[in-house]
Amino acid sequence: MTDSNQVVQRDQANAAGQGGAVAQHREEAPAPAMTLIPAVDIFETAAGVTLWADLPGVPREKLEVNVHDSSLRIEGEAVLPMPSGLRVQHAEVRQPRYARTFTLSPDLDASAIEANLQDGVLKLTIPRRDEARPRRIEVSVG
Repeated sequence: MTDSNQVVQRDQANAAGQGGAVAQHREEAPAPAMTLIPAVDIFETAAGVTLWADLPGVPREKLEVNVHDSSLRIEGEAVLPMPSGLRVQHAEVRQPRYARTFTLSPDLDASAIEANLQDGVLKLTIPRRDEARPRRIEVSVG
């Protein structure tokens, strides 16, 4: 993980049971789920947008990239292999979960997005719609 990743905590206990009756005994609350916001670089050209997201430890099987309406969502869960026979003494994040959402411009063609995951880096290529691409107009004389 890089220092540029941000951490978001969601308290699942509060989200699940607000406003109910008070329990007679106190149970230990589950640890809050940790979601990391991955560092992302975005480059824009006349042809479209290229997005690079750092997702260390996330295998292809645990990665989801979804587009709904104009919203692009990246979600993934890192798999950290633990050698057998070793015991964790300290772990700040055991199974890092990444999530990030972007709003796509109507100029982009969400149906033609290409995704490639290599060495923990997700590359998304989002082309512009043909009608949104800049074009040169020939001017005739006379």
